[in-house]
Amino acid sequence: MFPQASRAKPPVPAVLKVSQLLIFLLVISVNYPRASSAHTVKIAADVGGTLHIEPNDNPQAGNPTQAWFALIRKGGKAIALKECNCQLAVYAEPHTAKEPPLLEPPLKPVSAERYQATPGAEIIFPKPGTYLLRLSGKPTAGSSFKPFELKFNVTVASSSASISQESQNVNNSVVETQSQSLPLWAIAAAIFATLGIVLAVLQKRRRF
Repeated sequence: MFPQASRAKPPVPAVLKVSQLLIFLLVISVNYPRASSAHTVKIAADVGGTLHIEPNDNPQAGNPTQAWFALIRKGGKAIALKECNCQLAVYAEPHTAKEPPLLEPPLKPVSAERYQATPGAEIIFPKPGTYLLRLSGKPTAGSSFKPFELKFNVTVASSSASISQESQNVNNSVVETQSQSLPLWAIAAAIFATLGIVLAVLQKRRRF
C-alpha cells in the first residue's frame, strides 16, 4: 500500500482574514435597515456606510437637502461624528481627477433613526443632474478604525418651483399668442361684415 498523500491546509492567517471579512459583511447586512437602491452599502477598509437624503431620497435642485451618513465599523458599532475627522466633497458629474470639488459642505452631528450624532450636512445642489458625494474620514484620538473614503452617486431632479414656473411661462406664452391673434380675427370679422352690408345695399339699389 502506498502512503496517502497529506492534503495541503490553507494558512491559518488567510482563513482568519476570510472569516473576519464574512463576519463583517454579515454584521453590515444585519445592522443596516432594508432600504431602496438609494441606500446602497459602501465599504472601505473596515468601515461600511450608507447615504440617506431627506426628504424621501429625492433631492431637488435649488432646495436645501439634508444628507446624513450611517457609518458602522467592523464589529457593528456605529461611528459618531466626534469619533471621525470626516470631510465631505461634492462633485458634478462627470468630473476629472484633478477637478476641485463643487461644494464642501461642513459636517454636523445628526440624529436619525437609531443613529446618534452621525455625520450629516445640508447641501444645495445648484442644478439638476448627477453628482458624486465623497465622504473621507480618519479616526480621532481613542477611535479604532482605518481611514476610509466612501463615494455615493446622487441624481438631483428639478425643483417643483422650477416646474411650476416653466408651466406658468408656457401658459403665459399661449395666452399672449391668443391675445395677439384676437385683434386680427376681429379685424377680419369686421371687414367681412362691412363687405356684406355693402353688397346688400348695392343689391337693393339695383332692384329700384
